[in-house]
Amino acid sequence: MDEELRSLTERLRQESGDSAAYGHLVATGDPDELAEVLTAPGQPLWARELAAFRLGLTGDRRAFESLVLFLNHRDPQRCAGAAYALARLGDPRTARAAAALATNELRVAYALHPVRLLTELRAPEAVPALITTLERRLRPHDPYRRVALACVEGLGSLGDARARPVLTEALAHPALAEAAAHALARIPRQR
Repeated sequence: MDEELRSLTERLRQESGDSAAYGHLVATGDPDELAEVLTAPGQPLWARELAAFRLGLTGDRRAFESLVLFLNHRDPQRCAGAAYALARLGDPRTARAAAALATNELRVAYALHPVRLLTELRAPEAVPALITTLERRLRPHDPYRRVALACVEGLGSLGDARARPVLTEALAHPALAEAAAHALARIPRQR
């Protein structure tokens, strides 16, 4: 069993009280039954998360909307699971949705996993979204240093020269300076 799936199923087993409904959702191999959980009224959050995650891992795009909602959830574990499943889903809308979540200032507290997902996807939307998000995090006394650090690391991983100015600016921030120096070292010099 995939480690991320094992971790998620253990967390949701506890959340569900190890109910018979949980056991059934873990065991079913019917994607239509899982997809029905996503739209049926009255389903508990754990059931929707489990169904979306399992569908996402199989590449079933019916999970996309639910996974994006979980990617923007206040619970970091739900965000991490959604990011993992979205990276494997293969839906072309994923990068655009992650970029929108990463750059939404009203939801910046939940931007860490969308930022990491953008880096993993290496999509065209990734570099502009990470630059925008990092620029906003370089304000004095910004409380979202983990998001800023994820942007710096992501931009270094992506190695795009467009990131050079914002990474250079990040050098002036003690909490980001070392990571920014490493990121800048990964970006090829223009000739």
